[in-house]
Amino acid sequence: MNEFIPVCEPMLAGNEVEYVSEAVKTGWISSGGKYVEKFEKAFSEYSGCEYGVAVCNGTVALHLALTALGIGEGDEVIIPSFTMIATAFAVCYTGARPVFVDADPFTWNIDVTKIEEKINTKTKAIIPVHIFGNPCAMDQISELAKRYNLFIVEDAAEAHGAEYKGKKTGSFSSIGCFSFFANKNLTTGEGGMVVTNDAGYYDKCRYYRNMCFPLNAPRNYIHEEIGFNYRMSNLHAAIGLAQTEKADEYKKLRIQNAEKYKFYLKDCPGIIFQKDEADSVNVHWMNAILINPEEYGHTRDELMIHLKENKIDSRLLFNGMHRQPSMQKFGCDMKGEYPVTDRLADNGLYLPSASSLSDESIERICDVTVGFAKHNL
Repeated sequence: MNEFIPVCEPMLAGNEVEYVSEAVKTGWISSGGKYVEKFEKAFSEYSGCEYGVAVCNGTVALHLALTALGIGEGDEVIIPSFTMIATAFAVCYTGARPVFVDADPFTWNIDVTKIEEKINTKTKAIIPVHIFGNPCAMDQISELAKRYNLFIVEDAAEAHGAEYKGKKTGSFSSIGCFSFFANKNLTTGEGGMVVTNDAGYYDKCRYYRNMCFPLNAPRNYIHEEIGFNYRMSNLHAAIGLAQTEKADEYKKLRIQNAEKYKFYLKDCPGIIFQKDEADSVNVHWMNAILINPEEYGHTRDELMIHLKENKIDSRLLFNGMHRQPSMQKFGCDMKGEYPVTDRLADNGLYLPSASSLSDESIERICDVTVGFAKHNL
């Protein structure tokens, strides 16, 4: 009898138990302890950056980065409409306003040809999101940012180890931000990190992360600014260090799994994959597909029901920021057309994507998907 295949589950195949047990045995279970610093050093080096600041999740990593850059009320920050809403929320937390740009029809990242029309005197930053682990066109984004004197904050929550022209995501910007939620390629359960090559931003992130306690002075419980309790625990960092030690192995597994999906589904009508650029390395956080109902013969929702009936989990893709009631209430400009984002939201889904996914499971998922397409055609 076929077992249930979840959409994603963490792969904990390294030193996680050893490191966490050591932290528990020594009593270092909060934000003190050796693993926080070790994890920051290991992951920032892996990402091609000099500094790392571990935090409690990826959303606050973005908020911390924007705060360190001085983004605040009256400012605007350009983000893709097709993204996890955490990207927009982090901007809102600062008092700034998110401004939306449609997705590229092929890579599904922010459409770089439509960014410039959204830039005005209030614009202070661009947040490119490397959707599903697929790097954005950072050369073009960097050129725009330089021309208009804008900050770049990379949302690399889904892109651990992804590469653009031989350089790791997170290292192209003033500050890069990662998530380590349980379904990410590398996980700490809950967690995040900011990475940077700028010592000043590094100090600001550490300062704001820890309630604005002085960095290099004794605690007198006088706080000059409003800070945040965004620290990562030593327990979570112990898991993160073990995960980072296996980062290249897990990256290889995700890429191999994506290649298998593409092989088994290549002749199935109506299934469209995200485009991988030749000069990039997509790490395939999620194996997302877009359904063309006319060619496939069924809608996305019908396929998801069919998968569930066959004990295969799946998920909807992100809904557009321009459709979010929270963004309207916040005062964002909801006008305009976002046809690519709408198409992805209405017709896309994730197939199971864990690093540990077996060849047999992938073949079974694809057999069910292909078989359904042929039904009634």
